[in-house]
Amino acid sequence: MSEPVVLLDHPAPRVARLRINRPAQRNAIDEAVRQGFIDRLDALVRDASVRALVIGGVQGVFSAGGDVPSMLGLSEAQARARLGHVQQVCQRVADLRLPVVAAMEGVTAGAAVGLSLLADRIVIGREARVLFPFLKIGLVPDWGQLLTLPRRVGLPVARRLLCGGEPVRGEEALRLGLADELCEDAQVMDRAVALAGELALLPAEPFARMKQRLQHPSATLAEELQRDQDDQAACLLGADFREGFSAFREKRAPDFIHRPGDRA
Repeated sequence: MSEPVVLLDHPAPRVARLRINRPAQRNAIDEAVRQGFIDRLDALVRDASVRALVIGGVQGVFSAGGDVPSMLGLSEAQARARLGHVQQVCQRVADLRLPVVAAMEGVTAGAAVGLSLLADRIVIGREARVLFPFLKIGLVPDWGQLLTLPRRVGLPVARRLLCGGEPVRGEEALRLGLADELCEDAQVMDRAVALAGELALLPAEPFARMKQRLQHPSATLAEELQRDQDDQAACLLGADFREGFSAFREKRAPDFIHRPGDRA
């Protein structure tokens, strides 16, 4: 039996990892990969033991992007169905209440950049290359990038990256804000897993509420203040705040996993 095209493992306590497993195709994303992400993400939502997720690829490459040969000869209905499938993946990653860390190893192109931009943190290798090939092959950027890329790097930089098509190396990606951490190429995945382990220790409910509000900003100050009231009222009554306050009072680090303050 052949290996699945999306591998799921647990490389650290409370951390799950999804890796694209098509090394012969440089981990290009086709329908099977998209469905693999959908199936794995749906399972992770139901797994209370997982508190953070790492996404990446096998053999030191995140992904060469969308599987271009599979895009040829589509009818309009098939093209729309393909993008509907993409939408399902993107929405699941964006709506995930857990911290998500993307490991940009080797090459991260096209669709994989869009997938990475849905993560909360991005780790990149010094010699890694990030590519935006859409206009060069006559396509508009997709996987949400016309929203997520300007949010990360600003509109002028996003325009330059999308129109220029030149590879962005690790140091430049960090400088532009396209990535959050830079490390040696051989250490990218290990650092992404370690970072996910750190994020897994955060209070789950406050983080999830914060993440959703950053994903869906308020239109007005009045709306934002109402969301402050709704979220903070829930958190003030929650177990994470009880633990945080107990840790503060006892001059110790908070433990949002076991919550010793709940037993005080």
